[in-house]
Amino acid sequence: MALDCVTKEIIASADKAARDIESQADSEVKAILSEADALIADMKGKEDKKLKESVERLKRQELSSAELESKKIVLSKKKEVLAKAFESALNNLESAPEDVKLEQYKKMVKSVKTVIDKPKAIMSVNDSFTAKDLGVKSVEKDPRIRAGIIFQSEDGTIEVDMQYETILQTIWDREIKNLSDILFG
Repeated sequence: MALDCVTKEIIASADKAARDIESQADSEVKAILSEADALIADMKGKEDKKLKESVERLKRQELSSAELESKKIVLSKKKEVLAKAFESALNNLESAPEDVKLEQYKKMVKSVKTVIDKPKAIMSVNDSFTAKDLGVKSVEKDPRIRAGIIFQSEDGTIEVDMQYETILQTIWDREIKNLSDILFG
């Protein structure tokens, strides 16, 4: 019986030790799980924050890119409108009635005579004005000229280009900054 008591005592002691170890292990598991949950929550919070920042950054980049593309399209259309306006103005000058062109050409001759005493006029094959009509020494035709006149001195050393396209381009180049400021802000 003494052996039974000792055996029971050892088993009871071992059971108590096992329960204590099990209880201690459960506490450690709970502590480890709690710590892991806290770390996971912290990591998730940081990743959520990074994700939100990335989404916001991408959204801003896409909006910026879309705005830039929109501005490019608008600018392209405005340039197209300006090119059409230039071409329309040039076409209106070139297709002016003969009497209007003659009057404009005479004004050109008067202006150029301050630089060239007896100018020679080179004009479009489409214009039928004579040297007498214009008040110049002679008239030559050149198929490269659309409208307007190129004046030359007798010896060819002085040349004044008064083609409509050249005049319009000069005015255009001089005023494009002001026009751009008005149109494009």
